[in-house]
Amino acid sequence: MYKFPSLNSLRFFEAAGRHLSFTRAAEELNVTQAAVSHQIKALEQKLGAPLFRRAKRKLHLTDEGRFLLPALRDSFERIDAATDLLARGLSSGVLSVMLRPFFASRWLSTRLYRFWQRYPDIDLRLHHTAESTELTLEHNDVNVRWGTGGWSDVECDLLLEAHMTPVCSPKLLTDGPALNSPADVLHHVMLHDGEYDMWAHWLEIAGVEVTSPLGGQFIDDANVRMESVIEGRGIALAPVPLVADDLATGRVIAPFDIELAHRAYYVVYAPGALEQPRVRAFRDWLLEEAGRS
Repeated sequence: MYKFPSLNSLRFFEAAGRHLSFTRAAEELNVTQAAVSHQIKALEQKLGAPLFRRAKRKLHLTDEGRFLLPALRDSFERIDAATDLLARGLSSGVLSVMLRPFFASRWLSTRLYRFWQRYPDIDLRLHHTAESTELTLEHNDVNVRWGTGGWSDVECDLLLEAHMTPVCSPKLLTDGPALNSPADVLHHVMLHDGEYDMWAHWLEIAGVEVTSPLGGQFIDDANVRMESVIEGRGIALAPVPLVADDLATGRVIAPFDIELAHRAYYVVYAPGALEQPRVRAFRDWLLEEAGRS
């Protein structure tokens, strides 16, 4: 076994020797000047040789100190480099994420650069699907799912509550009937997704009595549906957080402040997966971005 002096005494000497000051070494190590002096005195006693010459208001290394300092500095630098490499290695590598295209294009894409900047060693691989049955963890580390939560055999965190509200292009109001009350949406082309009853639910909470089947057009791809909205082709229900940028720029407007509490987006991962730094880093970053928005 190596018969080293105490690691603390070596660290204290290296800092004091680098600064030629017990005071500055104490500040760097967040200890008192007396603690630095005590550790160096103990090291000198262990080595049987003085390491500093103490002159008035000045500190000098002895020959023994000048001999020891470069070896310690090199050793500590190598230890720091090795531990840093190990830490980065644990948070590097491939991270596979499966998510829905609408969420990715309308919310995630404008924020991804912040993740890349913070975690340049993580090889983030995004896969997209509109099929709920494909949002499994069999070949992916993380999912971002749209639903009500409570899935079996997985863990999840609420990411965004995606309440639905009608949105349309300003052009729609210029070229067509006004939207003064919720019932006026019936005079426009209503764009539907796979859940035809969503508009009926919204009209119900808005206090609109519907006496005949709702008309409109069916577009199952949410991105295509939103582009149709932006072009002024109709009015659609959209999750508020995912159209926030479109609302902010005026590309679309929300004519009513009535929201349908529907589903939410969740970060989903396997039990115990947060022990993997890559998974935890992405999950924590997503929650941070959701809080920011």
